[in-house]
Amino acid sequence: MEKIAIIGGGIIGMTLANYLDLKKFDVTLFDEGIGQATSASAGIISPWLSKRRNQKWYQLAKDGAAFFPKLRQDYQLDQTIYQQSGTLILRPEKQLEELLALAAERKKDAPEIGTIEKLSPEQTQAALPLLQPAPTIKISGGGRLDGKAYLKRLKQTAEVKGVNFVAKRVTLDDSQTILLDNHPIAFDQIIITAGPHLKNLLAPLGYQVDLRPQKGQLLVFQTTIANSGTFPVAMLDGEADLIPFLDGKILLGATHENEAGWNLAATEEAFQQLTSNARKFLIEPQRIFDAPMQYRVGTRAYTSDFSPFFGRLSPDLVVASGLGSSGLTTGPYIGYLLAQQLNTGTENDTVYQKALHQYIPPSLSEVKNGQS
Repeated sequence: MEKIAIIGGGIIGMTLANYLDLKKFDVTLFDEGIGQATSASAGIISPWLSKRRNQKWYQLAKDGAAFFPKLRQDYQLDQTIYQQSGTLILRPEKQLEELLALAAERKKDAPEIGTIEKLSPEQTQAALPLLQPAPTIKISGGGRLDGKAYLKRLKQTAEVKGVNFVAKRVTLDDSQTILLDNHPIAFDQIIITAGPHLKNLLAPLGYQVDLRPQKGQLLVFQTTIANSGTFPVAMLDGEADLIPFLDGKILLGATHENEAGWNLAATEEAFQQLTSNARKFLIEPQRIFDAPMQYRVGTRAYTSDFSPFFGRLSPDLVVASGLGSSGLTTGPYIGYLLAQQLNTGTENDTVYQKALHQYIPPSLSEVKNGQS
């Protein structure tokens, strides 16, 4: 049986561990759980109206959103974890008309968008009573995912299947050897899905990675709004999104802090930034903002073109990172794709990304050996 190590238990690594064929592989997942983006996140699964020009990214996000029905069925994701709640998009009137046209065009090859409606101010408030009356677009196929709850469910499932978990920091000695407490452990293959930490993990092997950390803060309010689980999510015009969950839990976020990527301290500045942006859209903001509140803080990984990468870096080494703020949409699907490639022995193509060497050029040893 082939021994596989996964370094990083975020959304890619945990999904990958669950979809690997454990009759074929002996899998150990290493993760110290500090600063993890997924466990600090919750977000909206609704990529279809993005105006990003990167068509490879859009194809990945579109197919990632379409993957959720299978994911929900495979791992019994209940409404506390994932729900197809519908999405409201709040924008100025002119932008709404442009987005309606874009939605109609994108639905041609993405039927999972569902129904597309332009709501009147009164219809908007009826759909999400927390909002002030305003025209919106409603997409029925949009959903919400609680990243922390997702990881908890998939870890439980993986443990039952027989995946080994080690909650410690590790480093690489070479492409097949992990150092755990300075003791080498050999593996047939190593898969690194450690977000922004991938850059430091690969440095001893001579690789330079196009990757930077970005701090994200999310606010979780525990309100007394009993029917919050029936509400759609709302993509507000600005940085903050409004994400209602069951039992009065209302999430607001998240920040994008480039200069504080590794600092996991919760800040009053994040609270003020997120609430001040959301306040102008809410009919009774203090009904939410005066409720008991907790922060979730994590570190995302970004590439220079804001696109993720994944695939085989060397015969024994597979990598995946750079999810950015769309990781809840693209991460599970990337984990699934990597598992399928490992299970079948096939290699990924470039449908969803640029060539891997665009993000990780050949190492110094590869250049010297003429492998570039």
